[in-house]
Amino acid sequence: MKKMFSRKNGKGSVLLICFLFLGSAGIRIGMSAGQAVAIEPKVAETMPEEEARPEQTPVTSRESLALMLEAFQKREEKLKERERQMAVRAKALEVADAEIEKRLQSLQKAEESLRSLMAVADTAAEDDVSKLTAVYENMKPKDAAALFEEMEPAFAAGFLGRMRPDAAAGIMTSLSPEKAYTISVILAGRNANLPRG
Repeated sequence: MKKMFSRKNGKGSVLLICFLFLGSAGIRIGMSAGQAVAIEPKVAETMPEEEARPEQTPVTSRESLALMLEAFQKREEKLKERERQMAVRAKALEVADAEIEKRLQSLQKAEESLRSLMAVADTAAEDDVSKLTAVYENMKPKDAAALFEEMEPAFAAGFLGRMRPDAAAGIMTSLSPEKAYTISVILAGRNANLPRG
């Protein structure tokens, strides 16, 4: 019996010590929790506002919502105004493009007209020069030579170069030697710089 009692006492004392440890631990945890609760407001007071409230509280007041709504409306009005201005600019660009295209077509027509007019003028000038050359060819060589004496040598060489050789020779023999020499040099030099192949 004594052995059994002592065994029971041994187990009982171990059990009692365990309960005391557990009770002590519970008391310590309770005291620590109490201290943590007491310290928390002080820590919250010393922390910056952003750290104390990691999540911002949602704005729920009517005034704040009204201000936000007004800001959104102003922004929407600005965007609409910007879109309107862009539409006006796009329209202006379309009108300008159409006007430029119209003017380009007008310039092309004017250029074509000018080319045809220049072709007519060139043809008319060529016809006039040909007729005048024929007149000089049909004149008496001495009468034509008197006119050629008064002409610039290059101008006279132009007519003589277009004439029949026999008519040109008759006029050249009636010119003064200086004038005939100058015209001859011009006539000879006109084609001197052309490439020979």
